[in-house]
Amino acid sequence: MADILHALNSNNPPDSQVPHILDAEEIISHRSKSHEFSDIRTHEYASFGNNTVVPEYTEREVTVVDWAKHVFGHPLQKIANYFISLFPIAKWILHYNGKWLYGDLVAGITVGVVLVPQSMSYAQLAGLEAQFGLYSSFVGVFIYSFFATSKDVSIGPVAVMSLQVSKVIAHVQGKVGDKYAPEVIATFLSLICGGIAAGIGILRLGFILEFISIPAVIGFMTGSALNIISGQVPGLMGFNSLVNTRASTYKVIINTLKNLKHSNSDAAFGLIPLFILYVWKFSTDYGQKKYPKYKYWFFYIQQLRNAIVIIVATAISWGIVHPKKVAWKGDPKKFKGPISTLGTVPRGLRNVGVMTVPDGIIDAMSSEIPVSTVILLLEHIAISKSFGRINDYKVVPDQEVIAIGVTNLIGTFFNAYPATGSFSRSALKAKCGVRTPIAGIFTGAVVLLALYALTSAFFYIPKATLSAIIIHAVSDLIANYKVTWSLWNISPIDCGVFIVCVLITVFSSIENGVYFAVCASVAILLFRIAKPTGQFLGRIQVAEVVNPVIETLESDLYSIKKEGNLSNSSNSSNDEIEINQVISNNSNYDAKKTKSQTKGQKSVVNTEALLKNNPRVKFHTRWVPLTKENINSDINVQPPPPGVIVFKPIESFTYPNSSSQVDRVSDEAKRLTRRGKPYDLSDTGSRPWNDPGPLRWKLPFIKNETAKEVNEHDHRPLLRIIHFDFSTVSSTDVTSIQALVDLRKALNIYADREVEFHFSGILSPWIRRGLLNAGFGTYEDGLVSENTYVNIAADQDIERGDNSEYVAAISTDTPFFHLDIPDY
Repeated sequence: MADILHALNSNNPPDSQVPHILDAEEIISHRSKSHEFSDIRTHEYASFGNNTVVPEYTEREVTVVDWAKHVFGHPLQKIANYFISLFPIAKWILHYNGKWLYGDLVAGITVGVVLVPQSMSYAQLAGLEAQFGLYSSFVGVFIYSFFATSKDVSIGPVAVMSLQVSKVIAHVQGKVGDKYAPEVIATFLSLICGGIAAGIGILRLGFILEFISIPAVIGFMTGSALNIISGQVPGLMGFNSLVNTRASTYKVIINTLKNLKHSNSDAAFGLIPLFILYVWKFSTDYGQKKYPKYKYWFFYIQQLRNAIVIIVATAISWGIVHPKKVAWKGDPKKFKGPISTLGTVPRGLRNVGVMTVPDGIIDAMSSEIPVSTVILLLEHIAISKSFGRINDYKVVPDQEVIAIGVTNLIGTFFNAYPATGSFSRSALKAKCGVRTPIAGIFTGAVVLLALYALTSAFFYIPKATLSAIIIHAVSDLIANYKVTWSLWNISPIDCGVFIVCVLITVFSSIENGVYFAVCASVAILLFRIAKPTGQFLGRIQVAEVVNPVIETLESDLYSIKKEGNLSNSSNSSNDEIEINQVISNNSNYDAKKTKSQTKGQKSVVNTEALLKNNPRVKFHTRWVPLTKENINSDINVQPPPPGVIVFKPIESFTYPNSSSQVDRVSDEAKRLTRRGKPYDLSDTGSRPWNDPGPLRWKLPFIKNETAKEVNEHDHRPLLRIIHFDFSTVSSTDVTSIQALVDLRKALNIYADREVEFHFSGILSPWIRRGLLNAGFGTYEDGLVSENTYVNIAADQDIERGDNSEYVAAISTDTPFFHLDIPDY
């Protein structure tokens, strides 16, 4: 005990002339001998000779048992939470109140008024009779309310899915003829897609949809919208039967132009309503901006445009068609009026019950099921997540997939065809102030009311007007030039995926566009993982200045442009450009403009004067890329000390990319350092075949040069340390760890010594476990470091300046693991 107390008050450690770190065993041993020593605080024995005493801290290694406890622990509670999560309505329905009811009622009825004409239009697009669109509408909004985690999304028929249904119907009937009715094919498709979606959600596999990027989604949506619009123009002009609208978009456009001469009176009920719809929309948008006081009036007037246009067109159609229908003496089913109308829409719900699955139908449509499922889920997830972020609530993708799946499964009991989230109706629902998913109940009530009370009037709805409504609704899905330019500015690669996806959809098919979108998204992800952009790091001194005044002299700018430096800036004019910028969030910041006192003189002072005038400014060592990316290129980035290489992987460090990253480190080490045992140039057989060196007949002066002489001419340092900054590495695997082991062996041979491998910023205990079990982090095979680095941390708020104790920040038995990169 006397030796320890003597050491604490002496500059030299007892019984040794070498500085020594007091380890945990010594501290515990001496504490057990004296109660007096145990009262000494950490900061009281902080100095031991020339070293710092750090209390031992050993981090427990994570095990598979820990993982199992985390995953399978409390099974009953997790099972209960899982089943509760299947019905999100249970968490908030008991809090339902009058304000929520009012918002849901207004939003639900407004969406319902829009949904009725849209659903009949989309049923026509799908190649089905109008009532099937209404069936899908009311079932979708009803069922979704009980499973939804999004209050804004409106479920029902949508344009892109309706187009896909029409293609599936054409595909199946092309194989088996008229064996299956179109509505049977559509309903069975809803059953299959709904079952797949429900299975994905129940198994919590919704993350697979995240592999499809937003540019890919925008691309196939834009291409699909162009396909839909081009396919509706023949119906708009009255010659729909003359053009195969299921062909590629460019073919449909060409054939439409060829058949324009066959336009008839239906065009009046198509072009005029389409013109009115756009004028109505743009004028009300202008009114909202011009007269913000009445923006809500303009908003609701705008949402009535579809319903009013349909009502007016139907009334005119009734006046033209009804007298001829009354005068018709033949079979009512064979009646054809002067204009094409929707025809008979059965009243109420028909054929309710369990559907009968026809034999062989699944074989006929099997090839169309994957793309149909992707379209069903992709648009809905993208819409729900977008509105969740905008309106500040959390959307659970897996639960949304379940909601879509269950909605379509139950829809088969009502002859519904696949329904998913609609962007336009969801946006309308959000703008109307919807409060909960219960709004879907009121939307469904409006649809049911139309099914039972308005079917007789639906007979006279002009088909051309429905085509106009489809074109008007779908045009919003086309990405405009601003979106394209934004994609280009953010990521040219993603912009390229978007453009190619649109082109494939237009010149080939929606299916190929969807497949390209999926494959391109995954391919780009894998390429970025396999070809990471790791960085070799160097050091700079950085200090954070709060509330500075940023000053840029025009004369300096002129000198930079003309001379490439600031040497002649004093000869320029005194005009200044002053930019005040807030670097912190301090609300007390007072922007003050400063002017130079002397012509052309800069107000920036040197570092010494800055520290003298601002004692709170402190410079810290920071490691940045040696290439100076994203920092001022004028900064002199200092490389690591001789023999030290610092490398930072940017992506994950796993089997697709570990080999390339390790090779980069090896090449850099051999470029910057010399071989520990150089080749003897006088012995031609001493060099390996893959590194034969210079041709001897070209360099005769080195013919008799020995290895020692070669080493004297090579002034590069020996390799001492390889440091990996793992602060951006989220995972490793056996392949990547083995690559590090192989690198260590190779560099040990190259340097003819044990090279230290250091790691910092390790995020996962599993990464730490893997490195430790591979022999990294600790003294292995007799390796002794020139310096031992241990990170310590104050156990209280260090900014308060109190006399707090310090403890080891990370495990003291892993001296080659660090919180941050040491200065070496």
